[in-house]
Amino acid sequence: MVSKKPFKAPEPGDKIEVIINGKSEIGILLDSHDVGVLLLKLGSGYNIGLKKEDIKEIKVLEKKKDEKKDEKKFELSHIKPVIDFIITGGTISSKLDPKTGGVKSLIEPKEFFSTYPEIFDIADIKITSPFMKFSENMNYLDWIRIAKLVSKSLSDPNVRGIIISHGTDTLHYTSAVLSFMLGKINKPVVLTYSQRSSDRGSADSRLNLMCSAHAALSEISEVILVGHANLDDEYCYALRGTKVRKMHSSRRDTFRPINTKPIAKIFPNGKIETISEYNQRGKANEKIQVDAVYDNRVALIKFYPGQDPGILDYYKKKGYRGLIIEFTGLGQIANEGKFNWIPKIQELIKKGMFIYAAPQTLFGRLDPYVYAPARKFQEIGVVYLEDILPETALVKLGWVLAHKEWRGSVATKNKMLENLRGEFNPRLGEEFLS
Repeated sequence: MVSKKPFKAPEPGDKIEVIINGKSEIGILLDSHDVGVLLLKLGSGYNIGLKKEDIKEIKVLEKKKDEKKDEKKFELSHIKPVIDFIITGGTISSKLDPKTGGVKSLIEPKEFFSTYPEIFDIADIKITSPFMKFSENMNYLDWIRIAKLVSKSLSDPNVRGIIISHGTDTLHYTSAVLSFMLGKINKPVVLTYSQRSSDRGSADSRLNLMCSAHAALSEISEVILVGHANLDDEYCYALRGTKVRKMHSSRRDTFRPINTKPIAKIFPNGKIETISEYNQRGKANEKIQVDAVYDNRVALIKFYPGQDPGILDYYKKKGYRGLIIEFTGLGQIANEGKFNWIPKIQELIKKGMFIYAAPQTLFGRLDPYVYAPARKFQEIGVVYLEDILPETALVKLGWVLAHKEWRGSVATKNKMLENLRGEFNPRLGEEFLS
């Protein structure tokens, strides 16, 4: 039976408590196509169906907000600084649709304003969306498209900074490749995310967006990723786009700096505490040369014990031009016995394939001069990429090989070893899982 408390009958979007089989379930009521089933979205984000015949009591804890009643008037001030907001997808640019139980995209400025009004107090937000994709479905053509769109904002003297919303799973690939494609920039390009949807109590989107807006107005003229620094809602880290990686499947502070320190702490009130050096903002009318090209004939391979080196023949047959192989430890993979990789790698390098080593450990630096096997790989032409992240190495190689002037073995090697966007840290400290 339904509780006789002075509430209207529950409607989709209401937060309710359901007493069923001696247990309590709390969540958002969703539309159900089955008249015998009550559908709830739990705080965990999962949906559950409950048989109505088993329900003992329903309590309405909180009525759905009347968006039209609470809606503030959306309008640009034309006084505040302007931030271009590029929406590409992800949880941060969506909200719960109680009719479907899923999420819908926030690509209209009014919708975004009603969900995140706080950032409109900081700046005038101009929103555009080239596409809406889960990040695992992104590819190099999407990266090029984003880079070209960002280039327009970089060249617009009226735009103070750029924010890009993005799904978390492959965000560090995008932050790295944009770092190379955009080159030396004159204003901040901020990528941000949300691990939890805005309807959940543990949502991280609001803090991430507030901090991202302040970062976009700051003097940090680099491609950076901004998000929770810890599990609390105190502040965010600004992390260099080439030295960051998703390190947890669900934590709000999933993105961590690798082999480096954060650039800064950014607080929701606008306070910024600098931690490490960064490139300063340039002139507003400075001409920006965006280099949005990419050769997709590259691959990232993780070595494991007993792996058959013959797998490399597949990539050669398919016309791949470069490989990043994650070497173990200080820079070793199998070098003797049945699964010796040396002959096959040597064969492919002689046929013109570019093969580079990146650290499988992520933290620390490869050093081919410690153990003899590593020197053997170096002698046959494998180039050791020091402390670079494997994902960063992959997108850098794809970007480098797209340039005809860098395609020779020496030219490609030199460009891959050049520290273009902070992808190498020549002075590693004691940072580890920080």
